[in-house]
Amino acid sequence: MSHDYRLARERMVKTQLIPRGIKDQRVLDAMLKVPRHLFVEEALRGEAYNDHPLPIGHKQTISQPYIVALMTQALELKGPEHTLEIGTGSGYQTAILAELCEKVYTVERIRPLLEQARKKLWELGYTNILFKAFDGTLGWEEYAPFDAIIVTAGAPRVPQPLLDQLADGGRLVIPVGGKFSQDLIKITKKNGDIVQKNLGGCRFVDLIGVHGWKD
Repeated sequence: MSHDYRLARERMVKTQLIPRGIKDQRVLDAMLKVPRHLFVEEALRGEAYNDHPLPIGHKQTISQPYIVALMTQALELKGPEHTLEIGTGSGYQTAILAELCEKVYTVERIRPLLEQARKKLWELGYTNILFKAFDGTLGWEEYAPFDAIIVTAGAPRVPQPLLDQLADGGRLVIPVGGKFSQDLIKITKKNGDIVQKNLGGCRFVDLIGVHGWKD
């Protein structure tokens, strides 16, 4: 069966990612390697490599593979980075990041999801991830500044603590907008200045917290 999943991953990369402009080879390799089907419940495994998000419980989702690849590519990870992830969710995006950088710091406010992801990532052999059950809009000050920050939930605006915790030269990728549609924004900090780039429309679950939506 694992052979079938490998073929499904190859097909996903060839038909969903490359034609849409995912060209960072490290990102493509990570998407080929990480077993996405293990991050969804058994009943949904047959759909794991399809071109859409899937529910993971607690009103949360695992993002469509293309969106995971797009956001990851925008972080421009080369290997030595320390990356902050806001919204651990299923842990799939966390695994992709762990393949691509030195250390991942991941924050999730829904504790059962965090524990499930932690267990799964541990079983898969990842040892470069730190977990925290916390309000993600506050970031993780203790380990700041971060070379890269990724937010996997839609925010009404960019949380100030995340901007403050971004290293100079660092990249932050976050969906910003209303509750039903957002724009994927890439922010680069250059000599203290903020440069924004719009990567296109998207739709994410709400980023809940002090600097996000109210629960």
